[in-house]
Amino acid sequence: MLPSSLLQRLASWCPWLLRDEPKQPVKVLVTGAAGQIGYAIVAMIARGLMLGPDQPVVLHMLDLPKSTDALSGVRMELIDAALPLLRGVVATSDEAEAFRGVSFAVLIGGWPRKEGMQRKDLIANNVPIYQSQAFALQQHAAPNCKVLVVANPANTNALVLKELAPAVPAKNITCLTRLDHNRALGQISEKLGVHVGDVRNAIVWGNHSSTQFPDASHAIARTQHGEKPVRELIADEKWFKEEFVTVVQQRGEAVIKARKQSSSLSAASAACNHMRDWILGTPKGTWVSMGVCSDGSYGVPKGIFYSFPVTCEKGEWSIVQGLEVDDFARSKMELSANELDEERSMAY
Repeated sequence: MLPSSLLQRLASWCPWLLRDEPKQPVKVLVTGAAGQIGYAIVAMIARGLMLGPDQPVVLHMLDLPKSTDALSGVRMELIDAALPLLRGVVATSDEAEAFRGVSFAVLIGGWPRKEGMQRKDLIANNVPIYQSQAFALQQHAAPNCKVLVVANPANTNALVLKELAPAVPAKNITCLTRLDHNRALGQISEKLGVHVGDVRNAIVWGNHSSTQFPDASHAIARTQHGEKPVRELIADEKWFKEEFVTVVQQRGEAVIKARKQSSSLSAASAACNHMRDWILGTPKGTWVSMGVCSDGSYGVPKGIFYSFPVTCEKGEWSIVQGLEVDDFARSKMELSANELDEERSMAY
């Protein structure tokens, strides 16, 4: 008989080896799958980076009819990759077929913002897209399907989806601010000269826009002397309020300027992080940033989709309560909430 310590290691490294029955495949939808983020994320999902190394998946990929050839090419590559967890691939431009039976949906497809386009026009162009997808979600997805909206404006697209799919619980619809959260962790780790895995509990409050508020007030870093509050390790209030906030807020623009395309790999990775933590749980003592439907916590208006610090357990998220918010943070949080209230009025 194997020693208990070895069994524990096996359970950690290869959980499927100790399970009597293998997990059944689950269906995962990616919209906009022929695009750059979609192309990056489907392989990540099929490798177990989203739902775990023991969870087989059937990928459903949706894109516009004009992208049929490109989508077919993505399907070919997935098959050619011979990924053990991948049990099937559906590539389609039909929403009903794409949403049928899916337990998880990552909505990347949307109307892209073009040069000179105002935010209200972007919102107006996305409403009919999410109206159609809301219908497909209600009619065809599996019960309790969990949804992540990535397409911008992500917070308001998630709101539209919630309003137009009333049969879907609001708690099952979220939007992506994990990319901003990861960017905040990265900036802190670079400032301290530590590995990003040694930094936790940064927060991104608000909208996935230039009004977001990256907050390091409660962040903790692991050093050779143990865990310390980041504000003790970086005694530079100006950096926290100016450079740190600005760099995180404008990181997307900096990436576009550098590579002439928007963030793809990092966005796909963040979407996997978001769903993995939501489904499999956050580590004890750690929170992450997720765009969720506000319940009024921290004075944020109810009903808007706002990025909060959350913990996750057994497939459910909970907003972290009782964190101290100073006047500077409050003013930034209110600015983002006001923007989201304005976006809500534009959408309806």
